[in-house]
Amino acid sequence: MNAKHIQVVNLDHSYEDFSYRSPIKFGGVALDRVTLLNVECRVADPSGRTANGFGSMPLGNVWSFPSRRLSYDDTLNAMKTLAQRIHTALLDAKLWGHPIVLAHTLEPHFEKIAAETTRDLNLVEPIPRLCTMVVASAFDAAVHDAYGKLHGLNCYHTYGPDFLDHDLGFFLGDEFAGETLAQYIAREPQARMPLYHLVGALDPLTPADGAKPIGDGLPECLPEWIRLNGLTHLKIKLNGDDLAWDVERVVAVDRVTSQTQRERGVSRWCYSLDFNERCAKVAYLLDFLHQLKERAPDGFERIAYIEQPTARDLHADRDNVMHEAAKLRPVVIDESLVDLDSLRLAREMGYTGAALKACKGQSQSLLLAAAARKYGMFLCVQDLSCPGASLIHSAGLAAHVPGVTAIESNARQYVPAANRPWEDRFPGIFHITDGTLATGCLTGLGLGAR
Repeated sequence: MNAKHIQVVNLDHSYEDFSYRSPIKFGGVALDRVTLLNVECRVADPSGRTANGFGSMPLGNVWSFPSRRLSYDDTLNAMKTLAQRIHTALLDAKLWGHPIVLAHTLEPHFEKIAAETTRDLNLVEPIPRLCTMVVASAFDAAVHDAYGKLHGLNCYHTYGPDFLDHDLGFFLGDEFAGETLAQYIAREPQARMPLYHLVGALDPLTPADGAKPIGDGLPECLPEWIRLNGLTHLKIKLNGDDLAWDVERVVAVDRVTSQTQRERGVSRWCYSLDFNERCAKVAYLLDFLHQLKERAPDGFERIAYIEQPTARDLHADRDNVMHEAAKLRPVVIDESLVDLDSLRLAREMGYTGAALKACKGQSQSLLLAAAARKYGMFLCVQDLSCPGASLIHSAGLAAHVPGVTAIESNARQYVPAANRPWEDRFPGIFHITDGTLATGCLTGLGLGAR
């Protein structure tokens, strides 16, 4: 046993529920609420020193456990049941090690627990691996946070061989033998990073769209958001099953944005596109891109990358490859990315980028970031509408992975109430005026949230 190893000695978890100020359409479903899973953790080292850690993550059941046969409450209840069982398993394991080793060791056990939960709840669909990762991520974050605090360090100072006594080969196989995580992850955060603002499929672009005003003092349409936050990066949600609508939506967003940016004197901005896996075939995406280039050539040139356009089960349609689309713009794997094998399969199928998410776990995200960087892939970090501590966690991940150029942060649009307790403590993260987050402030102990 290494003197820097830890064991989890106590856990508590709880939930917070928030309503959205306006709904967001995801995968054809209008989502209007969120449940946060909050985890308090205490760890001890072999000498008996202890420290407490905190982790939080939205239980994004609509994203991680999509189902046409189970209701929202069914999938949310499954995640809560799984959270209780992961809580018990993490305590009962009594493992010693670095947080990444603990997560790596317990991941197969958590998958077994998910299968047992599916059976015990008589679910008509199994709990997906992605869903299990989302539930486990809050516990993993709390352990990392406690580990950093125990050693009086920010977590990103604890990923070198002086703390993590395994090379990447231990986690990722012989291809990575002799390499360390610290080779791929920065100890210090980037000082500032652009903010990606979400343009949801239900969001009004202008007052003329006729949407009923919310009246809470926050922006009601896209130009108001651009002016308030100084935005230069927009993520556009698309349907994936209505080509004419999707093309017209991006054309309209580009038209409204161009006018607003001209008024602001801004000449450079960019877009990412998110089809939420709803394109049946890559041919849809190619048709979309060609039509968009004809309709709005400048808008086409502003596309920085495209999130996973087709279904997450890559094995089900191996011929649905992205090689041609990726010649036009980076195409990133998102929902499919659950382990190294899925990353490798995605590369074989033409994906040129990877979307990292804190909700897939700090440990897993760091290891996959290292693998993707070794493979020379485009990288981005997305946030699952993370508020409060989960946004700080997500922003910290983005700011410490070289190559990531921007941060998603849309809880401020849809669930600002969950951000309010954090705003005064981290004004550079929660008060945006120049289109960027001041990620240089994320140097506190642990994950730095509290």
